[in-house]
Amino acid sequence: MTRSRSVRVWILAVLALLLAVTATACSSDGERTTTDLCSPPGVGAAAAAPTNLDAAAAQAGEDRYTTPTTVPLDQIDVGALGLITPGVLSVGTLSDAPPSICVNSAGTFTGFDNELLKAVAAELGLQIQFSGTEFAGLLSQVANGRFDVGSSSITTTDERRNTVGFTNGYDFGYFSLVAPNGGKVQSFSDLNSSTRIGVVQGTVQDDYVVNTLKLDPVKFPDYNTAYANLKTGQIDAWVAPSQQAEGAIQPGDNTSIVQNTFSLNNFVGWAVARGNQPLTDALNAGLDAVIADGTWSELYTEWVPRELPPGWKPGSKAAPEPVLPDFAALAAEQAGAGTPTEPVAAKSTLEQLRDTFFNWELYRQAIPDLFTTGLPNTVILAATSGIVGTVLGMLLAVAGISRTRWLRWPARIYTDIFRGLPAVVIILLVGLGVGPVVSGVTGNNPYWLGAAALALLAAAYIGEIFRSGIQSVEPGQMEAARAIGFGYRRAMTLVVIPQGVRRVLPALMNQFISLIKDSSLIYFLGLLASQRELFAVGRDLNAQTGNLSPLVAAGLFYLALTIPLTHLVNYIDRRLRTGKADTSGTLDDLEQAIVVERA
Repeated sequence: MTRSRSVRVWILAVLALLLAVTATACSSDGERTTTDLCSPPGVGAAAAAPTNLDAAAAQAGEDRYTTPTTVPLDQIDVGALGLITPGVLSVGTLSDAPPSICVNSAGTFTGFDNELLKAVAAELGLQIQFSGTEFAGLLSQVANGRFDVGSSSITTTDERRNTVGFTNGYDFGYFSLVAPNGGKVQSFSDLNSSTRIGVVQGTVQDDYVVNTLKLDPVKFPDYNTAYANLKTGQIDAWVAPSQQAEGAIQPGDNTSIVQNTFSLNNFVGWAVARGNQPLTDALNAGLDAVIADGTWSELYTEWVPRELPPGWKPGSKAAPEPVLPDFAALAAEQAGAGTPTEPVAAKSTLEQLRDTFFNWELYRQAIPDLFTTGLPNTVILAATSGIVGTVLGMLLAVAGISRTRWLRWPARIYTDIFRGLPAVVIILLVGLGVGPVVSGVTGNNPYWLGAAALALLAAAYIGEIFRSGIQSVEPGQMEAARAIGFGYRRAMTLVVIPQGVRRVLPALMNQFISLIKDSSLIYFLGLLASQRELFAVGRDLNAQTGNLSPLVAAGLFYLALTIPLTHLVNYIDRRLRTGKADTSGTLDDLEQAIVVERA
């Protein structure tokens, strides 16, 4: 009874914590405001070209890739574009790099890159479907046919052209060196082997620091995590795209952009499979069309209103020069007309931690999406992979202790491989390796392939858990069962296996809890916005606001799932070991009457 009460107390405590966070957030609506970084800033955010450019930076060099002209739109055969789904442009993108690519508060993939691609697709008469993924795997997914197009402000380096093809440029790229105010880093020349330099893994900034500066950077999975490490002093400097750097820095952060430079091969385009020249030609034609009709200029002014570098323009060499406002003049006018404000005092370390992880307004914003989108997907993925993994694991355990080597050795090999490989590798192998083979069944949607990969991974661990539990049963149990006439299979099924399973229930629950958390890894395969699990939902709101509080809110949901499960299985294990309370010493009224009468 005490254990049952403990389980209920834990469940109520976690739910009370979630309700308290929501209530506190609602009560603080007037105290804090948050900025949606995944919304167009408009011409009011106009910026001139950076003046503090690195004089020693490599120049853009000769343009060897921009096409002289494009194929006329009326000559594009939409049926010959080699699309995964005819008439639909499947796009892999990111959700965490506003204002270029991101997911807005309505759960829609947007940003300058994606809105421009929507306009190009409309010119070609194509529908468009966006899926979120990680930048580290995006180019491989395009090359392997998971996506038709990669849209992620991708700088078109020669190294990347060995993997995929690219369209003409639709944007350019400065990148910025961000450092603490008054710190030891004030320019790129201050960076050396003792400097902890943060970059996002796989980006052109990563390439620049490693191959140009010849330094070893600290690599992060996304921009917000990198900037959070800079603010808290874990790194000395951050090299980032200028748009992301400008959007991330907030008043009181005690950081600033100390210098800028051009990115190598100053050229941003959409990635396409190398052999698909018809699709590349079609996108180039659509890009020139939206430049000619003014759509490019409208979107650029709305999303990234900054002065173009001298001598650069988007599209083919034959595309018209875009007509843009004088961003430099607008920036100067707004700076002169602005009301002088007092400098914002730098925040203390405790204030930084509070604002970064415990912004109650962002908790309130995150919780509805975590409930309606993240929680159901996490439960579906964990439950599906857990059930299938348990069945496969039991088969592996039985095969692993079989007397037949043709069953025993395959089970051991499977277990060694799937336990030895990282979970991400298994998910990518199943999603990107098996995905194209079964695309006719899955509709090129990797959601259930991700669940299958998790199930295969879990089966290896669960099989070993079951095997250890079965082998821990005393040999006398099998001998007793055989003595009363049970065959080997019947003795295993009715006597040995049930006892072994009962002994490993806590270990099984630990594995299921790991599955709940590992469900976040299938985001590497590319998911629709409606298929995001808890961590992905929290990360998307983190990208919109530049704050890590939504990830903490997601963590509370993981606690709400895992803590009650842990105590529930402990309660079940206790009941199986001890049985019900002994009530044999208590006599009811009828029994008492019989005893008295006999006496």
